[in-house]
Amino acid sequence: MKVVAFNGSPRKEGNTYQAIKLVATELNAAGIEVEIIQVGNKVIRGCLACGACSRNKDEKCVIANDEVNEWIQKIKQADGIILGSPVHYAAIAGTMKCFLDRAFYVGANIFKRKVGASVVAVRRSGGVNAFNQLNNYLNYAEMLMPSSNYWNVIHGTKPGDAGQDEEGKQIMRVLGKNMAWLLKMAEQSKTQVLEPEQENKIYTNFIR
Repeated sequence: MKVVAFNGSPRKEGNTYQAIKLVATELNAAGIEVEIIQVGNKVIRGCLACGACSRNKDEKCVIANDEVNEWIQKIKQADGIILGSPVHYAAIAGTMKCFLDRAFYVGANIFKRKVGASVVAVRRSGGVNAFNQLNNYLNYAEMLMPSSNYWNVIHGTKPGDAGQDEEGKQIMRVLGKNMAWLLKMAEQSKTQVLEPEQENKIYTNFIR
């Protein structure tokens, strides 16, 4: 099995990366491969709201000059994903949001019932806000979400500071163990439990 993790921090090996690595270590120990992809230092523009991906149904965003379409296919092929972001103004990093807006609008149906987890690195406040924002994408795509023994937030200012947050490190370790368990449970159930029948999405406009 394989998990692909997306690091939304501009810093390649900052505290967000450290959080992802703590989860990945537990996944690796359970025999699950983890690939970490750096998103936060790339040039990723936001969604154009053009609707072309919905019309074309080709699993692609029409913006073709970045790596978003490649990453969409990596998620499709993986058994699970990790979304990681630092906290900027009590929210997820801008480049990460641009990537997620496009990827999940294109790929929500193909990501369905994969295992997905979110992790956040923060200096002081706003960690739970950013954590909830990341979880919105996983919920929208009907993904299976493992939990930990607290919200998946680790604290640190300078790169490496997260290594001193003992509770934060435990949260990530527990998350990794629970994610590995859920991945294996989901894999074993494929031949034994039928997935729910997919319903067509109902869109309601509240302006009459």
